[in-house]
Amino acid sequence: MRLTSSFIAGTLFAIGLAIAGMTEPDNIIGFLDFFGDWKAELMFVMGGAVATLAVVKRLTASQRHPVFDVKFRIPTRRDVNPALLGGAAMFGIGWGLGGLCPGPAIASLATFEPDVLIFIAAMALGMTAHTKLERHLEKGN
Repeated sequence: MRLTSSFIAGTLFAIGLAIAGMTEPDNIIGFLDFFGDWKAELMFVMGGAVATLAVVKRLTASQRHPVFDVKFRIPTRRDVNPALLGGAAMFGIGWGLGGLCPGPAIASLATFEPDVLIFIAAMALGMTAHTKLERHLEKGN
């Protein structure tokens, strides 16, 4: 049941991204262009996401575990380190230049647009390189 609920949640997320225009790189780049032709519409998308999170957090705060799992899997790390800052910077730069982030990019795979396929390939390459580098550094320490 956990796999089925994850698939349904992912599908709903992808549909929501598409409806909101988050799978359109021009919308994202326009939203990030504060000093040019700024497209403020995505503020409503973010506002809706924040409101939804607030309601869900309030509803789940008193539950001991999720409906389809034995425990909540919430990250516990709170430290800020160079890897986190570097990753955040790379994410932001990629988002600003490409107009896509991982969720919308995966949702856009169904379009088979060359730009999306290149983005996904570059993302997969970057994830693989990061994993290999991290393993290499762990062996060296």
